Amino acid sequence: MSDSLGLAAFVQKYYIDPIIYDTSYNPVDTITWAIILGLSIIGLLKLLGRLKISMDERLLLSTLPYILAGSSLRVIEDANLVAAPWRYLLITPLIFFLVFFVTAAILIMTRRIWGEQYHKKYAAIGFLWTGGNLAVLSTVGLVNSWVIVAVFLLGTAFAGGVILCGRRLSVRSLPALKFLDGRDSQMIIYAHMLDASSTFIGVDWFDYYEKHVVPTFFINLAGTAAIMYPLKLLVLLPVLYMIDRSMQEPSMRNLTRLALITLGLAPAVRNTLRLALGV
Repeated sequence: MSDSLGLAAFVQKYYIDPIIYDTSYNPVDTITWAIILGLSIIGLLKLLGRLKISMDERLLLSTLPYILAGSSLRVIEDANLVAAPWRYLLITPLIFFLVFFVTAAILIMTRRIWGEQYHKKYAAIGFLWTGGNLAVLSTVGLVNSWVIVAVFLLGTAFAGGVILCGRRLSVRSLPALKFLDGRDSQMIIYAHMLDASSTFIGVDWFDYYEKHVVPTFFINLAGTAAIMYPLKLLVLLPVLYMIDRSMQEPSMRNLTRLALITLGLAPAVRNTLRLALGV
């Protein structure tokens, strides 16, 4: 009996409370969600294979609107526009499952209706979903609209600088950086530089706080969220190099790239919208 109570208290503390109270991540749930993400990628590959849907670049690009939809949906909860218990579905990680299942359902539906010509319809529904979310958020009203411009300019400047430097170095002395010529790699870099910019502005200028364990440690150590720029590059560049060199199977490579884009673009959009709306 005591063991079951101990397990219940453990689950409550490390998994349920962070969702109910929307608090920071902890080492336990961070590792758990990372494992689930990896297993989800493998499971999604098998599902796509059974449905005979190719995880190519067209599908990757067509899925980007759903990242925007999921991020803007998350901000609807941030703005307290949904009451409990439904609001818990819009808090990480439950919102990931919600968006995944809705996206998968739309993908399967559009594929069956329009066959191989489904990509534009699939993407269009994602944009409509995003538009609906933004219409709901418009009832809150923009408070700091300049944040959108600031995040875009900072993210573009840093991403452009990294890509240009990488290209020059790949030609002159570091051919290993040739992967930065690829559009997918550039999209990943750009998404994460936008995320770093939104975190920097939110933490340093608005006194928001970082919820993830590892970034929080380094931000506290450096005394500024600007550390997110080199920190992200320190992780991303080796990962992108390994994807370019080691992942030969196209579906796995593209799905991994989509996951990396999501990990950067989703929080970037959410953070920027929150700051702009003042919620």
